Amino acid sequence: MKPSFSTLNPELAEPVTADSDLELNAVQIPIEDWIDLHTFSPKEIPSLLEDYLLECQKKGFREVRIIHGKGKGVQMKIVHSFLKKSPLVESFRPAQPEAGGWGATIVCLRRSTISQS
Repeated sequence: MKPSFSTLNPELAEPVTADSDLELNAVQIPIEDWIDLHTFSPKEIPSLLEDYLLECQKKGFREVRIIHGKGKGVQMKIVHSFLKKSPLVESFRPAQPEAGGWGATIVCLRRSTISQS
């Protein structure tokens, strides 16, 4: 016998089990010239940044702000390590105090080599 679980899906008002045919949709987040990484785990950051910076480049952003927080500097080190290796990044620097200081990083993106249609 297969273990099962059920939760209540308020839209359908009926139990949803592990065997149900539910289509999971990715959440669409609007791309802005800043991103706050506080809600992401350190292991998610590199792939998130790769996708985010590529989308920012496609939108024509030349500069973006990555908010990683101050804390112990773990997320900042992950962010900076990624940025040093990314072909999308022209340069980066700590944000000005009014934009987060050392709790945020300003990234200058390279111009896209892909033509915009």
